[in-house]
Amino acid sequence: MAEARRTIDLLWFPEAVERKRGRRPGLSVARVVDTGIALADAEGLDAVSMRRVAGELGVVPMTLYTYVPDKATLLELMLDRVYLAMPRVPLPDRPWRERLTAIAEENRALVENHPWVAAMPANRPPLGPGLMAKYEHELRAFDGCGLDDVEIDSALTFLIGFVQSAARAAADARAAAGRSHETDWAWWQERGPVFEAVFDRHAYPTATRVGAAAGAALGTAYDPAHAYAFGLQRVLDGLGALIDSRRSGDAGR
Repeated sequence: MAEARRTIDLLWFPEAVERKRGRRPGLSVARVVDTGIALADAEGLDAVSMRRVAGELGVVPMTLYTYVPDKATLLELMLDRVYLAMPRVPLPDRPWRERLTAIAEENRALVENHPWVAAMPANRPPLGPGLMAKYEHELRAFDGCGLDDVEIDSALTFLIGFVQSAARAAADARAAAGRSHETDWAWWQERGPVFEAVFDRHAYPTATRVGAAAGAALGTAYDPAHAYAFGLQRVLDGLGALIDSRRSGDAGR
């Protein structure tokens, strides 16, 4: 209970916690958290440790523990901080499909700017002001859709799950290109002729037809932007079927 209380206090009242424990000049909970975020953005979550953050701040690790008790708490504070900083577009008086598209775009930008966010566990979110502001804003996108509260929560989870998956795939594609120092076009130019020499078109007629059509249309075997745009419309179509069924049910009563 005491550990949970400390985490909640750090999420909601960091300055009050600092006043109780004394303050080192130039150091604060906010600066510790911002340093952790910068490390995660640049090198991934594996780079974030209490020792590494302390080193970046020029203090010994024990000093850091007087501000943040452990790495798990630091990660919660980092996630809540980026949630709080998310740009949020006004949603009222827009059709529901536009509202949900805006929510999707906000979350896509979040994961593109902070790829480590998608690796954080969804079942134990940071119970701070950032999460609550994000959740309230996103739930309001479903106003007037006719869904009950459980369906709204489930629909939001479904939408954000898709967005995070698509954003991770796009990040992986960028990382692979960065590691190889080779564009997709160059990769296919090198491997395509070799593959054609061993590939039996008659054994895989469907793959040959579909792969050729997709490759010609997209210019690559995998286009993250197309995958996101196509997938988002299918997610919205599915939610639209649910929304229509609820609205028609209400109209028949």
